Amino acid sequence: MAPKPLSLLFVLSVLVASFSYEASAGGEYQRIIDLKDPHVVHIGEFAVTEHNNQNKTTLEFVEIVKGEKQVVAGFNYKLLIAAKDGATSMPNNYEAVIFEDLQSVLKLKSFKIVST
Repeated sequence: MAPKPLSLLFVLSVLVASFSYEASAGGEYQRIIDLKDPHVVHIGEFAVTEHNNQNKTTLEFVEIVKGEKQVVAGFNYKLLIAAKDGATSMPNNYEAVIFEDLQSVLKLKSFKIVST
């Protein structure tokens, strides 16, 4: 007797849900070794641009100073970003947390200055 399609769908749904729960529990943040990786730089630039859009500021991305990545149902990136205000020549450091979902959609979770 062949299994019913709904039974298979239910079993697959349970497996996916349990995987999603384990992934969303998250592991430890791991240090990002290559801070110049184009994908990591893109995420840092996104964070600055999104912060500017949300707060009507004019920060300019300079570089990523330090970074960590956490596997969840996607990825959390915790980046220390050097950015400068167009009016000043010295960059400040900002801590940004960005979530990247499994479809590579980015969401800025937090952005704050950590030094002046």
